[in-house]
Amino acid sequence: MNVREMRERFGLQAATGDKGLEREIRGGYCGDLLSEIMANAPQGCVWLTVQGHQNIVAVAVLREMAAVVLTGGRAPDEETVRKADQEGIPILIAAHSAYELAGRLHAAGVGNPDAA
Repeated sequence: MNVREMRERFGLQAATGDKGLEREIRGGYCGDLLSEIMANAPQGCVWLTVQGHQNIVAVAVLREMAAVVLTGGRAPDEETVRKADQEGIPILIAAHSAYELAGRLHAAGVGNPDAA
């Protein structure tokens, strides 16, 4: 599944432009502690978080993530949107909690190497 397909399938709102929407999602990761995400999030993952500040863009670039999804209806601040557009990192907004969206993504095969 790519980022565009995930956005459409799960009704996610795009907070940033169309850059990066064709990236393949190779897994998922949930968390809000940036140091833990930097140490453990896999490359190509979609990251579910409540953080909306610009540091999430730096972490996403560092870990070569497919996208960042802000959960619980949270929206990124304006500087984060500008930085994400510059770096080509898709930021999406989910009305769902991270728990609910992670379950739905997992059921759809994200994070399950046998489903690839």
